[in-house]
Amino acid sequence: MPQRTVLVVVFHEVQSLDVTGPVEVFTGAEQHVPGSYRVRTASLDGGPVRTSSGLTLVPDGALADAADPHTLVVPGGRGTRHPDPRLVDWLRRHGPRAERLVSVCTGAVLLAAAGLLDGRRATTHWAYCDTLARNHPAVEVDPEPIYVRDGDVATSAGVTSGIDLTLELVEEDLGRDTALTVARHLVVFLRRPGNQAQFSAQLAAQTARREPLRDVQQWISEHPAADLSVAALAARARLSPRHFARAFRAETGMTPGRYVDRVRLEHARRLLEDTACGVEEVSRASGYGTPEAMRRAFVRALGAAPAEYRRRFRPAHTP
Repeated sequence: MPQRTVLVVVFHEVQSLDVTGPVEVFTGAEQHVPGSYRVRTASLDGGPVRTSSGLTLVPDGALADAADPHTLVVPGGRGTRHPDPRLVDWLRRHGPRAERLVSVCTGAVLLAAAGLLDGRRATTHWAYCDTLARNHPAVEVDPEPIYVRDGDVATSAGVTSGIDLTLELVEEDLGRDTALTVARHLVVFLRRPGNQAQFSAQLAAQTARREPLRDVQQWISEHPAADLSVAALAARARLSPRHFARAFRAETGMTPGRYVDRVRLEHARRLLEDTACGVEEVSRASGYGTPEAMRRAFVRALGAAPAEYRRRFRPAHTP
């Protein structure tokens, strides 16, 4: 097995977890399968950098002296807001030479500035997706998933999603058992699927201003198996169905149906992860009615059927 070199770029005001998360995953895999990875860090001049949290990182060397890696990891942080032009230029010249190009959080901003995301689908931290799309119209920015892979370029949403993405790369390189071993050592799930939303249903939607609509949001979350049709929810809010649907979307940012779909999916995922309930029981408790309806919802949203999702993401100690 050829050893894969991993180069992690560091710079002033980098987010420390964007660096250490992928480094811990790749290093853990190297410890489990010796000779699989060689992980290095490098700054522009080879000197120490101060992270956004105040920690100081001492890199292995300078970018100018680094050999072209198999996997190039570009973290994010406040330092991406006004990046050093020399760093962007280095990425523009050396990024295409890596077999895999990976960004964590706002590291995608640096890749976009270097022209490396043009014509590609990508994501970044939810708070910067609009800015990325506005400043780089040639990039297809998807704000929903926790990470996106487009050919040999992979972008992730935030610090923990960088770990999820790196675990997927390890699974791809060395197999599921190695990735699972690393995940257990780090006390995380093997990995969340990349198309999982960055937010839960409650966080993804805004909280309605008016009390009747807020009460309906709470009711949906507490009763996913109830009749959650627009007519039923409108009656609970004492509004006409048409007025309710229009007001709900205006105040939460999504339609009632989409909100219900997200709540039910989230509820079903929690039951699959945290209980031993059968798929049929989970489908009824989550409002899907039948296992087939739940299966279609899972495949559409997560790319995996409920049984496969449970196999991947239920902790080993779950009773």
